[in-house]
Amino acid sequence: MRVALLFVDGVGVGLPNPDVNPLARREFLLSQFEDGSGTALPGGELSLVDATFGMAGRPQSASNQTALLTGLPAPLLVGRHVLGYPDASLRALLEKHSLVKRLVESGRTATFANAYPAAYLAALGLPHAEGGPPDVTLPPSARRRLRPSASTAAFAAGGVPLRTLDALRRGEAVAHDVTGARGLARGLSLPLRTPSEAAAAFWRVAAGMDFTLFEHFAADEAGHDQDAQAAVEALSTFDAFVRAVLAGRPADTRVLVTSDHGNVEDLRTRNHTRAPVPLLAFPPLEGESRPRTVADVGQLLLA
Repeated sequence: MRVALLFVDGVGVGLPNPDVNPLARREFLLSQFEDGSGTALPGGELSLVDATFGMAGRPQSASNQTALLTGLPAPLLVGRHVLGYPDASLRALLEKHSLVKRLVESGRTATFANAYPAAYLAALGLPHAEGGPPDVTLPPSARRRLRPSASTAAFAAGGVPLRTLDALRRGEAVAHDVTGARGLARGLSLPLRTPSEAAAAFWRVAAGMDFTLFEHFAADEAGHDQDAQAAVEALSTFDAFVRAVLAGRPADTRVLVTSDHGNVEDLRTRNHTRAPVPLLAFPPLEGESRPRTVADVGQLLLA
C-alpha cells in the first residue's frame, strides 16, 4: 500500500477547553482531546503517540522530526531534545538512516510535495530541479545562517530532488501554507489556491509514488505566538486541505496525519508541551502494531 503523510508541526492532544485550546473551537479532524472526546473520523482511526521518549524537558522539532523520518529514537540517541534545525549529530542520523534513503535503496519511490525557492535550495546544496531566474536573493550573511530542516535533509539523503516555486506555479507542488497566501504577502509571484485545489495538486504529485510527504508548520508558529486567531486560521486551512485530500484518496493509498510534539493545543504557554500527539490513519491500521512513539510512526511508514 502506498502512503501519504500529512505532517503538521506542533499539534498535541490537550484539553477540550476553547479558552486555551483552539482545536476545541471547531470540529477539526485534529480536534482530539485527552478525555477521549473529539471529532469523529469516518473511515479512519486515532492513535495517541508519545513525543517525549521518556526524557525530561520539552520535546523539540529537530530531534522529533528526525525520529519520525528515520524511525529511530533520535532524542535518546543524541541524549537531548534539539530544537529548530538538526545539528550535526541529527544530520548524521538522517544521512545514514533517512527512511527516504531506505525506501529508495529498496526500489521504492518517494517525493516531497512542498515547494521551496530555488535560491534557498541551492544555498544549502540540496538537490532540486533547475529553473528560471531566482525568486529570492539571499545575502551572504543569510546564506551562512541557513541549515536544512529534518524533512529536506531526509529527502536529500535519498537523492530525491526537492520542488521549487516553478513547480508550484505549474500545479506540481503545494505551498507550505497550502494556499500560497503567505508567499504572495511577501511579494512572491505565486498562484493563490483553495485547499481543494491544493489537494488536487497533492495527488498529482503523489501519482505513482510509494511515499509522499506534505509538511505544514503554521499552527506551531501560532502556538509560539500564543495567537488564537492565527491558530484557528491555520488549523482551518489545514483541515480543509486534509478533508479534500481524503476525498480524493486512491483505494491503494493510506493517508496518515500526525505531528512531532504538542504546542498549539495549549495557548497558556508559548513553549512546546509534553502532550501526546495524534496519529490519524485512513483507512484504519489493521494488523499493524499501533505506534507508541514518534519514532514508531517512522517504522510504520517503512512497514
